[in-house]
Amino acid sequence: MTISGNVRAVGLSIILAWGWKRAGVALVAGAFSALAMAPFNAWPILFLTFPVAVWQIDGAGAGPWRGVPAAAVTGWWFGLGYFVPGLYWIGYAFLVDAPTFAWLMPFAVLGLPAYLALFTALGFALARLFWTRDASRVIALAASLTMSEWLRGHALTGFPWNTLGYALTEPLALAQTASLIGLWGLTFLAVAVFASPAVLIDGTSRGRKPWIAPALALAVLLAMTIFGAIRLSRQPTVMLANTKLRIMQPNLQQDARFNYAAKAEVMKKYLTLSDRASGPQSTGVRDVNILIWPESAFPFFLTREADAVAQIAELLPKGTVLITGSVRAPDVPPGTRITRAYNSIYVIDHDGNVLSVYDKLHLVPFGEFLPFQDLMEKIGFEQLTKIQGGFIPGTHRRSMEVPSAPRMLPLICYEAVFPGDVVERNNRPGWIVNLTNDGWFGISTGPYQHLQQARLRAIEQGLPLVRAANTGISAVIDPMGRVVARLGLGLEGVLDSTLPAAIPPTPYARAGDIPAAIILAAAWLFVIRRRATK
Repeated sequence: MTISGNVRAVGLSIILAWGWKRAGVALVAGAFSALAMAPFNAWPILFLTFPVAVWQIDGAGAGPWRGVPAAAVTGWWFGLGYFVPGLYWIGYAFLVDAPTFAWLMPFAVLGLPAYLALFTALGFALARLFWTRDASRVIALAASLTMSEWLRGHALTGFPWNTLGYALTEPLALAQTASLIGLWGLTFLAVAVFASPAVLIDGTSRGRKPWIAPALALAVLLAMTIFGAIRLSRQPTVMLANTKLRIMQPNLQQDARFNYAAKAEVMKKYLTLSDRASGPQSTGVRDVNILIWPESAFPFFLTREADAVAQIAELLPKGTVLITGSVRAPDVPPGTRITRAYNSIYVIDHDGNVLSVYDKLHLVPFGEFLPFQDLMEKIGFEQLTKIQGGFIPGTHRRSMEVPSAPRMLPLICYEAVFPGDVVERNNRPGWIVNLTNDGWFGISTGPYQHLQQARLRAIEQGLPLVRAANTGISAVIDPMGRVVARLGLGLEGVLDSTLPAAIPPTPYARAGDIPAAIILAAAWLFVIRRRATK
């Protein structure tokens, strides 16, 4: 039997599968699709798994729930298979304080993927609604899944983690297309390219040439690679020699002991590690003018602990500033009991003065707040951070002034995974600082995925990104996405580097998601026209 004959045989068996066999095929295909994300980046697997999605939607015309309902159910199973192995690491957070939260771990590891799979179900259902019998059905699936992925990234505060477009971000040359069309444009291309082999089962009757779609897909990948290689060759990394950074990665375990009683221990570790010599010629923190500590660095309100601020001032030489995460108390009258707080970033100078403050806007559901907070607390639930009433969100995104450096854009934790929502159009900064605490998730795939997504923001915007993570992965990334310096996961140490220079605003930085919207509109017009002529 020929290769095309084998493909056709496999495709027909998937199309004709029904019941639990059909669900199992979708579940397995979704699970293998998760290998396309960091740290594996095995995106060629999608050439096998996405055609399965096409064939299963082909087969949705049969069975008891034929049509759109059958496609939706299949999509839900595919999504569940994709999200469980991709997000299993969320369960680690429920073991930090196991006596309180361990019983919730199964609900998180299965419940969140079950919810996110609803968006995949929507994408499959929408695709089936506009399904055709020729190669254009691949475009229908690409457009539908892009829309459902966009909705996943925005609905109920949004969670665009492991969006399908990230499959096209490794190797680095492929990722450069994000500078033109952003994550949502990459998502459309990823689905269209990787699903294209599905049409090989269509045969050659009535003038069909099923090889054209896969050939075009390979041409798109080749064009992306050439574009990316040229872009990278024309934009070498340029460093700002006068902006010297030191990122301190303490590798503090996020356990129940991380509380106020650990204040002295935490401060001693931060101060000692920050002043560590990094080489034979190093004189510690005196070699740099910007010291960076990770998110929520202290188990106390920093600015309300005069001795801690004094120790920071003593550490910093003249002309050096500290950028650090910290919980921040709201402004309340003296003597008022504080139950809520901001998750913030401070810029502090060598005299201990607070030069600037940013409060996190995009809070993490169940980590920093609960949906329907008051009701959930009344029935006994609390978020992982145990802040009664939840953290207080900031009011607006803004850049911050930093001495000896361009203005910086602060992003706390997973704020870095939201494309198009990071840079003010009329107030462009010179670099992005992402402070995070991935210690909640242990030695898992989660921190690698987080780094992958933050790196794409640098490419989209043409801005360098500096990342300080409690347990790693800390990194300095240039505006093309090159990792200039990196400190691995689960390590304690400091990372010294100069700051890469920004490049002029990219097309995506100027136009945002408009190019991706134009691509989607053209795709829908194409599919609707093809459907009308059949």
